[in-house]
Parts: sequence; structure tokens; C-alpha cells
Amino acid sequence: MEGVPFDNADIHPAPLVHGPPTLRDGECFHVFISYSSIDHRWTYSLINQLESHGLKVCYHERDFTPGRTVLENMSECIQESQKVMLVLSPEFLKSRWCLLEANMSLFRDCLQRKPIIPVLLEPGVSVPLHLCHITYLEVSDPDFMNKLLKVLCTPNQQLHGSTVVPFQPPSIYNGKALQPLTAVDDEGLNKWESGQFSDMNVPDQLRLIIEDQEKYKRAVRIINRVSKKVWLRPFWVRLLTYFIGVVFLILMVSFSFFLTIELVSDPFPNHKINTSVIVIAVCSLFLYPLGLLFQLALWKNDDEKYILREIQKAVGEANVILSQEKVLLGCQSNSKMYPVYVSLDGCKQEFAVTFTEQGQAEEMFQRAVLCFSSGYAYSLAKRHFPFALPTSSGHLEGGVCFCQYVSEQLNRREWK
Repeated sequence: MEGVPFDNADIHPAPLVHGPPTLRDGECFHVFISYSSIDHRWTYSLINQLESHGLKVCYHERDFTPGRTVLENMSECIQESQKVMLVLSPEFLKSRWCLLEANMSLFRDCLQRKPIIPVLLEPGVSVPLHLCHITYLEVSDPDFMNKLLKVLCTPNQQLHGSTVVPFQPPSIYNGKALQPLTAVDDEGLNKWESGQFSDMNVPDQLRLIIEDQEKYKRAVRIINRVSKKVWLRPFWVRLLTYFIGVVFLILMVSFSFFLTIELVSDPFPNHKINTSVIVIAVCSLFLYPLGLLFQLALWKNDDEKYILREIQKAVGEANVILSQEKVLLGCQSNSKMYPVYVSLDGCKQEFAVTFTEQGQAEEMFQRAVLCFSSGYAYSLAKRHFPFALPTSSGHLEGGVCFCQYVSEQLNRREWK
């Protein structure tokens, strides 16, 4: 795995500052470790270190019971473990079963207050939405092993307010970015083409949030309607332009030919005028094809901007649907979407107060979502806004809310 060499030197031995906690009735392990099989070498090294300190570790290769379903094994192992550790890596997040383990352990622990310990295997890995409220440990931290041992060796009832916290209400997710969605045809996609996104299955991370999954599928279909072969856009205009150009070129050549005959037959009267016209015609004969090529290059450059504008418009339409599920998509490219979990309820009420006299609150809010939600979601996902952050607080705690974003954008440009 890039950036993380898998050998025992990655995990340095650490002194055990606390003894392993006592296993209670029904508990067989101190920790259940969920990880991707791609990361097994690093995880095995960690397991050896933990077991050398007397901790009992549960993991699927060794401790799952043959003949039982994966779900049954996971459920039992989590139930029999004091804590759950998730080794977060890109491979982990791509794995269907690992995501299922993460979701399952989370909801089970919501009921039993069983601590979850996310371990970030390498920098830059996006923490899933449903784990964002938990403080994670980073392998790159020089004191990683000491911190991990301290957490694992601390009884669950003493972990409140420590590095691992119990489940909190969903409001803490407001404004959190989710895993980006990549077009299924991303490889080999040209800049002037629109990527196609799968509308067959709702991604695992969104399945936790979106109750009506048909809304997600409808939203994706709106985005997928954007034409792929944009360089043909609009084909009839380009064809007409080329046709006019060819006709003009033929007329210029014909005109030059007749003027040349006239000049030969009668070279003296209007000699200077005829010569100038011939020079212009000959220059046109050579320069016009160059002009057409230059125009073609400009069209290609315009296509890249056009496709992004069209996708952003489509994303705005999709966000009208998804905003009902507290999800917005951001877009700044033709092949990747950036979903965020954010509630617009407070901002919608602000629109109702602002436009109460005109009676157009709902219409203006929908228009704002169409025009600005794509840029807002992208800025929120990247934690970077194209303006100085407002000094006044908005409806999003610790961040820029949607109506603040709209206000700032309207100060810079008109509705589009």
C-alpha cells in the first residue's frame, strides 16, 4: 500500500502502562479488529504486538467459525469483544464487508456504549461520516502504540471524555463530508465528456442517511442526462458555420479567378483596385483554413467549460431532490461528486423570513439550491470557500451555512 510499508518495523514496541482490563461475563476478547485483507501484513504486526502485552484480539481469519454466515460471525465476535477497532485505509473503505462491519459495530455499540477505535492507516484517508464524531488514532503519530494501548487497557466505563467517546446525536454530522463518488467510466474519460454515475445501488455511506433511495437514483439520472459527446454540441451550429465558411471560400476563389481574367484582358483601368482585391482573395484562401482550425481549438476549450457548467446545473437539480434527505452534491469536475451531509432547514426558514412580503420564499429557496448548491457543497467538502469567512454565525455550527454562501455569492455576481 502506497505510503505505508508493511513490516514489523512499522509498529514499535511500547511499554504497557496499564494491564489488560478484566473480561466480564460473555466477553472473550479485549478488542475485535476489522480491516481489509489488503492490509493484513500491517494488521498482523499490530496484533502480535497487542497479544504480546496480554490483550486478547479477535479477527476474522482466525476467530470466525467455519460454516456460519459472515453476518453471524461478525455479530458474535463484536458481542464478545470489549471494544471494536477499525483499521481505516482506502482498501477498507472500498470493501463492502468492511463497511458493513463498521456500520454494524457502530449501531450495536450505540445501544451498548461499546467504544469504537478508528485507526487511520495513512494520511489523507477520509473518515466515514458515521465515524466522524469519534477521535481517531493515526499510525503516523510517533506515540501511536502508547495511545492505543492506553485506550485498549482502560475499562469501558472510564473512557468517557477520553480519546474514544460514545455515540452522539446525528446533529454532530451536520456539515460533514462523505466519501467522493467517482464516475463508473472515469478511466479514459475525456475532459469534454460527462462521466456516468451508477444509479443502480445507493453507496453504503449514503444508504445510512437517505431513507428514500429512489430519490438518490432519480438525482443521479438527472446528472447522467448531460450529454457525453459534448464536442458535437450544438452540431447543427458548427455544421452551418463550416458550410458558410466553405461557401465563402469558394466565392472568394471564384471572385479572384474572374478578377484575374479581367486584369489580364484589361490591365490598365483600375489596376490598383484589381490587384488589391486579388491579394485579399489569395490571403483569404490561405488564412481561412487557419482560422477554422483556430476556431475549432476555441470550441474544444469552450467544451470543457461548457460540460462543467452543464453538470453543475444538473447537480443543482439533483440537489433539489437530495436536500430533502439532508444531502447535497458538490461538483468541480466531470467525473467526481462530493457529497456532504448538511441540513438546510435553518436556511430555509431564513428565506421564509426574508421573502415573506413577496410570498416567494419557497420559489427563491429552490432557485438558490439550483444555482448555488453545487458550489456550496464542494466548498463545504473541501473546507475552502472563495471568500473571507463571515464574522457572524450562521445556521451551521463551526462553518458557513447555505444562506451565508448565497449572500456572499450574490454580492459578487447575479443569479444565473
